[in-house]
Amino acid sequence: MTFKSGFVAVVGRPNVGKSTLMNRLIGEKVAIMSSKPQTTRNSIRGVLNRPGSQMVLVDTPGLHRPKNKLGDFMMQSAMNTLADVDVILYLVEPENDIGPGDRYIMEMLAEIKTPVILVINKIDLSNGEQLDHCYGLYETTGRFQRIIPLSATLGVNLEQLLRELEAHLPEGPRYFPEDMITDQPERVIMAELIREKVLQYLEQEIPHGVAVMTERMRLNEEKQLMEVQATIFCEKKSHKGMIIGKNGRKLKGIGKSAREDMERFLGVKVYLELWVKVKEGWRDQAASLRDFGYDE
Repeated sequence: MTFKSGFVAVVGRPNVGKSTLMNRLIGEKVAIMSSKPQTTRNSIRGVLNRPGSQMVLVDTPGLHRPKNKLGDFMMQSAMNTLADVDVILYLVEPENDIGPGDRYIMEMLAEIKTPVILVINKIDLSNGEQLDHCYGLYETTGRFQRIIPLSATLGVNLEQLLRELEAHLPEGPRYFPEDMITDQPERVIMAELIREKVLQYLEQEIPHGVAVMTERMRLNEEKQLMEVQATIFCEKKSHKGMIIGKNGRKLKGIGKSAREDMERFLGVKVYLELWVKVKEGWRDQAASLRDFGYDE
């Protein structure tokens, strides 16, 4: 029996459910999720092992027109990914028309020879008539190898999608060990879990001006406890107060939620210490972007 393996880029506009789909396919949280757009900043790889195949799924930042150096990095990261994969998985929502954002993405994809599978996600939030109309709009473009409606949240049609992806994978080696689900270092994942909670607890623009750095991780073997120390960086002094909250309640909530996810991921109890610091204008500073891991 031949073994198939390859890399699959997951692309689309911000907030179409890329991270939700990737986590659902992998079966573990390897990409953070939020209702706010532009949650994913780096290309995050998750490894899906199936009988006879290994897919490396790459969750890319949502494709959008950048507004700062961080946005430039995010777009460059996404475009570099498209040039190095075997299949592109392009997510859209079941809308009544193809909007300017998706037309912009389709123009970029038209210049790439890589096979593209279109996924119409969030079908649980639409009716049959709207879905049929959306399907027809994209089908008439003639740009896709296949169009698959699904719900990443409910897990509808995931097996159909996986079979289609496997059909486009070349024969190849197992790139990662069979028990590996992501190539992200644990420190990066811990920082991302904290940032996810910041996104969930805060409103408006503040979350996009936040970065998280894991300063220290140490397993206390005597107590069977992972000690994690991390810093949340924000752009303004006023934002620091909002992150901490009255009597520290908001920061405590962020820490408690992040710690619970860390324990599920690591499989051990976690003691989490959080600090909040101000780093003004970091999203437009090349040195800061490198410090926070946003570089090529």
